[in-house]
Amino acid sequence: MKAIQFKSFGNPEVLDYVDLPTPQADAGSAVVRIMAASVNPSDVKNVSGHFEHTVLPRTPGRDFSGVVVDGPPAWLGADVWGTGGDIGFTRDGTHAEFIRIPLAGLSRKPAALTHAEASAIGVNFVVAWLGTVEYAQLRAGETIAVIGAGGGVGGAVAQIAKARGARVIAVDRHPLDPNTPAGRLTDDYVPFDEHVTERLRELTGGAGADVVYDTVGGVAFETALSLVKRRGRVLEISGTGKRRVEFDLIDFYHNETQLLGVDSAKLGVAESAPLMTALVEGFESGKLTGPAIAQEFPLEQAREAYQAVAGGTRGRVVIRM
Repeated sequence: MKAIQFKSFGNPEVLDYVDLPTPQADAGSAVVRIMAASVNPSDVKNVSGHFEHTVLPRTPGRDFSGVVVDGPPAWLGADVWGTGGDIGFTRDGTHAEFIRIPLAGLSRKPAALTHAEASAIGVNFVVAWLGTVEYAQLRAGETIAVIGAGGGVGGAVAQIAKARGARVIAVDRHPLDPNTPAGRLTDDYVPFDEHVTERLRELTGGAGADVVYDTVGGVAFETALSLVKRRGRVLEISGTGKRRVEFDLIDFYHNETQLLGVDSAKLGVAESAPLMTALVEGFESGKLTGPAIAQEFPLEQAREAYQAVAGGTRGRVVIRM
């Protein structure tokens, strides 16, 4: 099979278009023919050497959508989708024509999504679901403030929160595009500036948000703590700008704030599959919408796809096999 592989860390130029043995199914796994696989910023970071646990040589890629071509009869021919913090890091990933997946990692793709759309869901929506639903247990009628709502994860959080009946306040440096799902679904927008806390408190009657999902972290951490109501929950997934932060510990414990870290990379493809399956109903019902696909590349142009993501895109980048 054709695949992308890197044997050393660096910029996208280290990616090679190679021939590798086509994987075979065994008693505990199936083989998926990859139809489409998105390129995430974490894939670019992986190739650059950002993750210490990556084992070389390696085929990168976390998210995928495809068709089961080898494995149990009940799965043969099934359209599946998935993601994982192990594939592309400690086991070969999705930027290849085929991939072997543990049977526990199989999840049926929503029929409402094309393979390209389905391949761009995994990382963003899994970390959004994990934080919003599993950890914060966001309930209908609650208010969630999403810092970085215009980004991939922030947009997924906004969609999931709205589908659960919550009020969504977008916090971002720029107003959200009304043509995007997150832009259509948010109830209020607050600019991320020196007045953000004051404005959000005004919108919540002085109380603050029940949940703050901070997709920026680092430079936004102290602001996130200032936006949450008493006994509210703050979710952190990043450390943009700085990884060490300071905050007033007395204010923190007086407010009885719950601070939760969320790291979807700790979930392998088998652990991520139940979350992918939990998302299916939302896409089938139309409550959730796939992201815009900005660019598509054939597998042999994977370097260009990685360069596009490294340079920043408004929308997702997908590799088609």
